[in-house]
Amino acid sequence: MEMNPQRLKWLLLLWSLLAWFSGVHLRSPSCHEVRTAFQLRQIGPLNFVPDFPGRDGDLQICTYDGPTCCTKKMEERYQVMVRREILQNIHFLSYELKYRIEKNGEAFQEAFTSLIHVASNHTNSLFKTGYRTMAKEATEVVKGLFTDLSLYVLDLSWNIDDIVLSFFDSLFPLVYNRLIQPGLNEVSVDYLECLRLARQDINPFGAYPMKMVAEMTRPLQAMKTLLQVLNVGSEVLNMTKNVVFTRECTRALVKMGYCSHCHGLTLIKPCVAYCLNVMRGCLANVADIDPYWRGYISNLDELTSIITGPRGVEQALLRVAPMVNEAILHAQLNGPEISTTVSKVCDQPQERVQTAPLDSTVRTPATLGFKPQATTQFANLTQRRRDFMNYIRRFRTFYASLAEQICEGELLPQDGSTCWSGENVVESYTSRVVGNGLKEQANNPEVKVRGPDSLVKKVVEKLLYVDTMLHGKKSKKSEQWPSREAGSGEGKNEDTESSGDCDDEDGCTGSGSGELGRKKKTNMAGDRVKDNIFPAVAPTLKGVMVASPSSIPDNPAGSKPGTAPNHYSLSSVALITTLGLLCHWLL
Repeated sequence: MEMNPQRLKWLLLLWSLLAWFSGVHLRSPSCHEVRTAFQLRQIGPLNFVPDFPGRDGDLQICTYDGPTCCTKKMEERYQVMVRREILQNIHFLSYELKYRIEKNGEAFQEAFTSLIHVASNHTNSLFKTGYRTMAKEATEVVKGLFTDLSLYVLDLSWNIDDIVLSFFDSLFPLVYNRLIQPGLNEVSVDYLECLRLARQDINPFGAYPMKMVAEMTRPLQAMKTLLQVLNVGSEVLNMTKNVVFTRECTRALVKMGYCSHCHGLTLIKPCVAYCLNVMRGCLANVADIDPYWRGYISNLDELTSIITGPRGVEQALLRVAPMVNEAILHAQLNGPEISTTVSKVCDQPQERVQTAPLDSTVRTPATLGFKPQATTQFANLTQRRRDFMNYIRRFRTFYASLAEQICEGELLPQDGSTCWSGENVVESYTSRVVGNGLKEQANNPEVKVRGPDSLVKKVVEKLLYVDTMLHGKKSKKSEQWPSREAGSGEGKNEDTESSGDCDDEDGCTGSGSGELGRKKKTNMAGDRVKDNIFPAVAPTLKGVMVASPSSIPDNPAGSKPGTAPNHYSLSSVALITTLGLLCHWLL
């Protein structure tokens, strides 16, 4: 039976239409391109990929009624692959930021170490040129001061009050034996310890110890906190790289990135709006880190500004030598009064060897002009700080824009004409695009988002801890963050300064002194250092009773500047009272 030519024509047309429709959904009669992409991306073994399209009823993500180049094993490998790819993208986007944070932390620490060395040499030079008779012994005391300051910044030592006041405690026996009473020689350890412990009551250095505390506290606290904050930043970025994706997110990522391969479309890109919905759903919890990260960068700006500012770390440390010089001059000017008080508190030394009068330059107050030398490595950090902050401010929106950054670049359609919508090739994605953050995901058409993530919660806690270190309230005075610069007349605490009109050379403890009732920490690292530096002297004040601030009388009118303090221990008061009654009885 011969076929009708008209009928044959329709059959040929129908065959052409079927071939065309099949080409739309499966451009290649084989899965060769899919196998190539599977191999190049190292997704899994090639035997997982069929040679020709077929039907697989076990598919759960890339489901399709027609022939497909995907299998269930391929889907499983695709799920592993998408998690790896997104984490690699996050690592790539955060790598340079993490590197800059860590390198600047190292630079600040190295500069601080260099500055400690310069300031220590500067202070030793003061004794070698101005106080030669005590220079050798003072070297260990100076070394102890700067070692403790270094340990403080590394969070391994006492607070600054204890460090500075302990330094002046150790300095007083040297000043008294070599400058005020230069005839003393080979005195007992008990006598030296008495001088050290009595320094708080005698107050030979006036207000200068507490002035040094005030000048050092804010910049060194800022330096210590900065190193901790930079470490926290590095830890936060490390934690972000290990974010865990939910099952719903993983399925959405496979659907976006690899379900097109099942149709032989290995080069098609996902629509940008579609990608944003998927990534904002997967990174919803991560995006909520944004306000805390912005606060973190603001805290970095504040800390680095304090450290490199006009009253920063360099100025504070290089001011140690001039401040020590002024404190010693104050003690020399008030030598007779100090000697009288020492003889009452510590009695007479067990051994006293009279020697020829020393050179007058030793007894005469030195007038050395020590000025800070801005030739340290720290001086270069002003420009480094500026460059660092200009760089890191560009990452203020790092977490808020993470989804957008991942969807840029390779995921963007090359020609902009067609893109993958998760189901088909389309000219544009028509679903609503949601915003960033967990609250915005309720209407996400691509990803069902669960509640808060535990890892992100830990990241937020770390960033909140940074803010607490700077602005949170602490129980101890020494650990409170000063809100204003010390020494400017602002931000003073009643516990550290009295409201009396007390000049620097008055010798009273009012302007000064936060030493009343101070307690020293017995930190293990600090104790070991102090024992090595000055083993014969106890590191804490023991057995010294101090009058309360309310019992300290005002400085009498007509008293001489620089007179001895007007408060003593109870034992010295009792001794004076007894001597007075005895004199009255004899007369």
